Amino acid sequence: MRPLLLIDVDGPLNPYAAKAQRRPEGYSTHRMRPTGWTGAESAKPLRVWLNHGHGAELLALAQAYELVWATTWKDEANDWIGPQLGLPRLPFIDWPVMHGRAPRGTFWKTQYILEYAGARPFAWIDDDITAMDREYVERLHPARTLLMRVDERIGLTRADFDALRDWAA
Repeated sequence: MRPLLLIDVDGPLNPYAAKAQRRPEGYSTHRMRPTGWTGAESAKPLRVWLNHGHGAELLALAQAYELVWATTWKDEANDWIGPQLGLPRLPFIDWPVMHGRAPRGTFWKTQYILEYAGARPFAWIDDDITAMDREYVERLHPARTLLMRVDERIGLTRADFDALRDWAA
């Protein structure tokens, strides 16, 4: 059975923290209104930067991994993000609680990542992974894991895709 590749959107695919006045090289700007985009900021659509080359990179990794959205976009990643990148509909983690309490200083997603993965090996790309998450996963997960923190100012890089390919091999 192939390992899971758990994919966060904001940070890895959308380098949202890059300088607002400068779109990162290789990215295009998209304006989106996902369901979760509410409150004062909802007057304007959400700005999302996407690098269309990432779709081909992820599809190439799909030979070695089962791709899964691990994002607060949940299934809406299939409506807003996947089509822009040329990805098919992917399974997604339906978080029971978002931004809630987490064990021992870990990121709130980590406990649910472990539940979703079960005993399967997985790689997880996210901009909120810390040493506490790595320690927690290493202690509790029975299979191989790769927790890859991606800089939310830069997004996924060639080196990240190479590391994912090497780890799966």
